[in-house]
Amino acid sequence: MSVFVFGHRNPDTDAICSAIAYANLLQQTTRPDAIAACCGPPNQRTEYVLKRAGLPPPKIVMDVRPQVEDVCRRELITASFGDAFHEAYERMREYDLRAIPVVDDDRRVVGVLSVLTMMELFFTDAADSTKARAVRTSLQKICEVLGGTFRNAVDPARHDELLVMVGAMSAEGFTERMAKFAPERLIVVCGDRPSIQLPAIDRGVRAIVITGGFPLAAEVVEIARAKGVSVILSPFDTVNTTLRIKSSQLIDPVVDVDVITLPGKWTVTEARSVVEKSPQPVFPVVGDDGRLVGMAFKTDIINPPRAKLVLVDHNELSQAVSGAEDAEIIEVLDHHRLGGGLKSTQPIRFVNEPVGSTCTLVARQFRAAGITPSPAISLCMASGIISDTLHLQSPTTTDVDREVLGWLEKLCAIDLRQYAREFFEIGSALRSSTPARVIREDCKEFSEQGVRFSISQIEEIGFDLFWERKDELRAALEEFADQHRLDFSALLVTDIIGNGSLLLLSRESDAWEGVNYPRLDRNLYELKGIVSRKKQLLPLIAQLLTPADSRPPSRTGQRPERTPAPGR
Repeated sequence: MSVFVFGHRNPDTDAICSAIAYANLLQQTTRPDAIAACCGPPNQRTEYVLKRAGLPPPKIVMDVRPQVEDVCRRELITASFGDAFHEAYERMREYDLRAIPVVDDDRRVVGVLSVLTMMELFFTDAADSTKARAVRTSLQKICEVLGGTFRNAVDPARHDELLVMVGAMSAEGFTERMAKFAPERLIVVCGDRPSIQLPAIDRGVRAIVITGGFPLAAEVVEIARAKGVSVILSPFDTVNTTLRIKSSQLIDPVVDVDVITLPGKWTVTEARSVVEKSPQPVFPVVGDDGRLVGMAFKTDIINPPRAKLVLVDHNELSQAVSGAEDAEIIEVLDHHRLGGGLKSTQPIRFVNEPVGSTCTLVARQFRAAGITPSPAISLCMASGIISDTLHLQSPTTTDVDREVLGWLEKLCAIDLRQYAREFFEIGSALRSSTPARVIREDCKEFSEQGVRFSISQIEEIGFDLFWERKDELRAALEEFADQHRLDFSALLVTDIIGNGSLLLLSRESDAWEGVNYPRLDRNLYELKGIVSRKKQLLPLIAQLLTPADSRPPSRTGQRPERTPAPGR
């Protein structure tokens, strides 16, 4: 199973670029099956990065909980109405299966056939001699199962309920017993014994089967033609010929048509509740068009393989791709605080360092492995650093970020100062996106003191567009908080040039009375000097949510300043 390298939900440039770059490193070192993935489409700035670097976007995967089609067996081993027991059983034996789906000509599931129910064709009521002899099949199927040849064939494809009679007694006794059954239903199995062959043909039985590979005299064949009796030559002895005739029976009567199928797009969790309660031996898996795409057994659904994940740019399950809690997380590479919920059954590689960008950490991994990244991957990592550190202007920037960006610039062979200007000029979320998309573009969920909230962040050049869209952004925040059952949602709008931000909230609680920043309007604050969600805003919110008796004393000891909203 492949390893997915994921950034956080609603990914920004650093999340996507670090996933692409780290997947590339893993492919060259320990995991050639590593795949860069993301939980949503890249924003315009990230698209610009990928276009400049000539890199494909990561695979979009919204949920890593395995679907039924991910764990089912894709070999389409099937049977159809009209198949013989022998045909179906040989397929099961070849693939070591105890049950297979039954489909029609359009590959739609019409039933399930199991070895257990097939045995009913053999073990009928022995007390009833007629039932014990009966086989529903065609002469064509009998000939195919025997690997025999026709000397005379009368309507061989017709389906009949035949009665098998073995001519292993005196001619007189055989003739007397044969008279008890309707001749058109009789198939007589005999060896090279004209004393059995001729009375059977004379009575006009449906067919005679000559065993042991013996030939049949030409004159006897002519009599059979005249009487309308089919003649089959079998290479097997009488015992094995009789068994094979029994195994030529059509499977139709023992197919279970009351069958449960599983949609391939169901999650394994959804399918498990159905499968656990059913005695069905195999579960056909169907596509959206209703056609068979695979088959699943109980073990496939109840104990499926878990997705393998590498998390980059986050370590909290609340920020991870849906289904991460059921996946096997094998590695984490991050530069944020440690969050809750992440557990592992075995030791994992966990790199968490206080640098400005996850791409800085990925670049260091390249250097530690002695691998020089390609110009495309180098530009990708440089873009993540530029984005997350506001081109080294954010207070989260470290000397490590500066040194690594300088190393990458040499590998990119482009002027990163000019590139950074172009990067930030592109893709204003406020200019090009709906309010709902602005909120989701770079959104992370957190929990502090039992309070669940989200913080979204966008970078703009100036606040003019924000003032034009302030009310609809507030409404989008309120809707987002309601949809995700959050206590509140926040949007941090950062001015790249002015080195400050505006904070818009879906709602204010009493805790916001303690904030020492100007309140410009309802649920709106001016945060001068704050540009980092991770290092500045999140610690501020955590402090506000801390109970007053546990909170350290304010540096100012004053009530927050209240500044009137600008006249816009």
